[in-house]
Amino acid sequence: MAAKMTTDEWRAFVSAGTRTGKVGVTTGDGAPHVTPIWFLLDGDDLVFTTDKSGAKGVALRRDPRVSLCVDDDEPPYSFVALWGTASLSSDPGELRRWATALGGRYMGAERAEEFGTRNGVAGELLVRVRITKVVALRDIAD
Repeated sequence: MAAKMTTDEWRAFVSAGTRTGKVGVTTGDGAPHVTPIWFLLDGDDLVFTTDKSGAKGVALRRDPRVSLCVDDDEPPYSFVALWGTASLSSDPGELRRWATALGGRYMGAERAEEFGTRNGVAGELLVRVRITKVVALRDIAD
């Protein structure tokens, strides 16, 4: 039977290993747009980067509302769904710092700088989502 995760449990769940998030934004014509992202938690915020001219960047400049789902696709299945409001920054220092940290999580410490250099550049945005709602369930199929 499914059980609600505590705050500590859901934070550990979304931070485990290299689970990607599936982020949802709303396009200009009102259509949903969902895509996988690399992300990190920073206190009460979720942080990721995106191309400012890509679908996410354009959508978030128009409408800062974000939803994100992180799931475990192995039985007994668990998921965390988050909602929040994004703020965007193109500050080069912060962008590079977070792009490096993201590279470290998803590609390993030995490649962190490589991905920080590649992804922490002009034209990218640092997206900081203030989390406002969480639904987190574990052991759904038990």
